[in-house]
Amino acid sequence: MAGASLAVIPALLLAGCSQDATSQDQEPKSKEKSEVSSNEQAATSEPASQPSYQAIKPSEAAQPLKSHYTETQLAEMPKTEAHGDDTERSVPLGQTLEKGTEDGTEGPLQKNRIVSYYGHPDSTSMGILGEYSPEELMEKLKDQTKAYSELDPERPAIPAIELIATVAQRNPGEDGLYMHATADEDIEKYAKLAEENDALLILDVQLGQDNIMNQVKSLEKYLKLPYVHLAIDTEFHVKEGQVPGEDLGHVDGENVQEAIDYVSNLASENGLPDKVVVVHQFADIIINNKEAIHPTENVEVVLNNDGHGIAALKRSGYHQLVHNQPIQYGGFKVFYQKDEPVMTPEEVLELDPAPAFVNYQ
Repeated sequence: MAGASLAVIPALLLAGCSQDATSQDQEPKSKEKSEVSSNEQAATSEPASQPSYQAIKPSEAAQPLKSHYTETQLAEMPKTEAHGDDTERSVPLGQTLEKGTEDGTEGPLQKNRIVSYYGHPDSTSMGILGEYSPEELMEKLKDQTKAYSELDPERPAIPAIELIATVAQRNPGEDGLYMHATADEDIEKYAKLAEENDALLILDVQLGQDNIMNQVKSLEKYLKLPYVHLAIDTEFHVKEGQVPGEDLGHVDGENVQEAIDYVSNLASENGLPDKVVVVHQFADIIINNKEAIHPTENVEVVLNNDGHGIAALKRSGYHQLVHNQPIQYGGFKVFYQKDEPVMTPEEVLELDPAPAFVNYQ
C-alpha cells in the first residue's frame, strides 16, 4: 500500500500515539441495562432532518485565514511537512477537501470545521474529557473552538465531545474481548451536554478483539440522535492472542467501509442529518486496503492523524497518511500534555489540506 515511508513509522510508534488510552487501573463503569432515558426516547421519536449544532461565531474583527501569516510563512508552509516529498501545496491554504475529492452531503464539514475534546470521564490518563467536570469541559471546549473560528472566519468551528464508548483493555474481561463498554448513564450525560450546548457528540469505539460492526450496532440508539456521530480507533483492534495497548492493532478498509455504509443507511432511513465518521490512524501499517474507504451521500469521512510527540514528525505523519492518501477530509490530533511543543491553531491550519477536524486529548 502506498503511503508513509517505513523510516518514519518507528518514530511515530516511539511517540506512542494514544496507546495509553487503554486502562488497567481506571476501568470505566460497566454499561448497564436501564430504563429508557429521554435521549433514548428521542432516538425513537420523529427524526429531525435539520442539523442541531451551532458553530461558534467569529467576532466582527476576525480577519481571513491568509492574513495571519507572513509571505515568508506562506512560502515555507508546504516544506514543513513534505520532508523530501513534493513541496507544492495540493490545495489552496485553508481548503479542507483533499485534492480530487468531493462532498455530496449536507454534513457539518461542508461549511464548518469540528473541534473536539477526546477522552473518557472515568480516567484522567485517557484524555482531557476526564480532567474536568462536564460544565468546565464545555467552557474550555468552546474557548478552544472559538480560536479556530477567529483564525478562519470563513469556516466557523463547531464544538464536539469525542467520548470513548468502548475502551480497549489489557485484560480480557468477562466476554474475553479485551474491551469494556462505557455505561449508558455516561453516554447519556454527555449526549445531553452536547445537545444543550448545540454541540456534537462523537462516540469512539476502540474494539479490542471485537469487530467493528458489533460495536457500531451496539451504539445504534445513540447514532439515531441527530447530533451523534461515530469514530473508529483502528489501532486497538487486535487478533486472538494479542493484547490491545501491547500489540499494535490492524483493520481492513472494507470493514471500515461497512461501518460507514451502515451509518449512511441509518441516516437515510431515519431522516437524520448527514453524519461524520472519523477514522483514527497514526501509522501506515494499521489500515490495509485503505482504498476501500470512501464517503457516501449521507456520510462525510475524516482520516484523523493521531500520534503525539515532536511537531515535525506529526506534520510528516499528516502529509503521508492524509495528503498522500486522500479519502475526503483530514483530521489532526493535538495532545496538550505530550506534544513537543503543542502546536497552535495557526500551525495546525498550515497543513495541506487544512484539517476539517481537530481533536484535543
